[in-house]
Amino acid sequence: MILIKNARIICASSEHHMKQMDILIRDGIIENIASSIENDNAQVIEQENLHVSIGWFDSSVSFGEPGFEERQTMKNGLQVAATSGFTHIMLNPNNQPNPQDASGINYLKSISSGSPVTVLPVGNFSLSQEGAHLAELYDMHQAGAVSFYDYKHSVENANLLKVGLQYVKPFKGIIQSFPQDAQIAGKGMINEDQAGTELGLKTIPTFAEELRVARDIELARYTGSHLHIPTVTTNAALLLIDKARESGVQITCSVAIHHFTTASDALLDYNTNFKVQPPLRDVEETKKVLDHVKNGLVDMITSDHIPLTIESKDVEFDQADYGSTGLESAFGMANEALGTEQSIELLTGGYAVFQKELPKLEKGSPANLTFFDPSESYVLSKQQLSSTSKNSLFIGRNLKGKVLGTYNNQKLQWNERNS
Repeated sequence: MILIKNARIICASSEHHMKQMDILIRDGIIENIASSIENDNAQVIEQENLHVSIGWFDSSVSFGEPGFEERQTMKNGLQVAATSGFTHIMLNPNNQPNPQDASGINYLKSISSGSPVTVLPVGNFSLSQEGAHLAELYDMHQAGAVSFYDYKHSVENANLLKVGLQYVKPFKGIIQSFPQDAQIAGKGMINEDQAGTELGLKTIPTFAEELRVARDIELARYTGSHLHIPTVTTNAALLLIDKARESGVQITCSVAIHHFTTASDALLDYNTNFKVQPPLRDVEETKKVLDHVKNGLVDMITSDHIPLTIESKDVEFDQADYGSTGLESAFGMANEALGTEQSIELLTGGYAVFQKELPKLEKGSPANLTFFDPSESYVLSKQQLSSTSKNSLFIGRNLKGKVLGTYNNQKLQWNERNS
């Protein structure tokens, strides 16, 4: 048994929202929620300014295992996710071999069992992510794949995406399409703006994203199937998605936290940690995306966590790999930019989009919880990162709010630094 004392509940769907309550958990079930609970046999969780919400959901997480264990093992990655407040993560097909049949999905589920973090595997959309032939979508769905995605690869074959959307519609499968036209993007690495000009690197115009999103909207409209656009970065693309939804198109989207908190001028010292995909946009575009996040145009926010080795980043800019870690900074950056209640809403939006039952913070429900203190401010340092790879673009940034722990799958993670 676990007794959580004097915790402020942040859960808009709960009758206890914004109230200070005690919570008693027995065998993974919330047995009682009351203003005061006493139980001599329970493990007591008590912390100054303790807040609790339903467990957070990250829709875009990459580890290394299998194939790239030097980036991040499953064990380290799940520990990082748990200590960062996430009880559910969607694991991208960004390893080797990528899951493209039922056995690949089953393997990922088997090596991630026994954790307070529930892993929801994402399978390849096309075989080997080459965009020529569909992977075994139905078999992966039956095995537990939550979505299908050629991770960070544009689906250039519009007919293949159309056929895929038609194929998954009967079993309500969800396909993700990376929002970038590969031919327009070409060999560009950063956004086409003043910073790009000063850096002298090959650039990508924003309309590479808008053009692809516009095409994909029409394919979703034609098929009537659910299409998810991950990590959208431009004002125009978000407006297109919003207009499409209003007209009845079944389309959802996410925005990576760095795309509404960090602009392309951060690249001016050639720090490769800021080399991400899609690229960081200019200050004006970044502010517009932040406004859209605040105004409800976005279904969820994501860390878009991509661990990379020193050898992948400590090279010349045009040779460096794309990506930044983000799990450990996700809440602190989101809370600083959006405030606590909206951050929690957007960090839990993935349940509805990806058809997972929304956890309940009420008596009799399975306990799926995140514990945090939203008020503590600090500067993120490399030493604070427990991820194997330290390629975070948020090192040196001011964060607000610290995660205290998680509870899920009848397992408690209580962060040692707060004991």
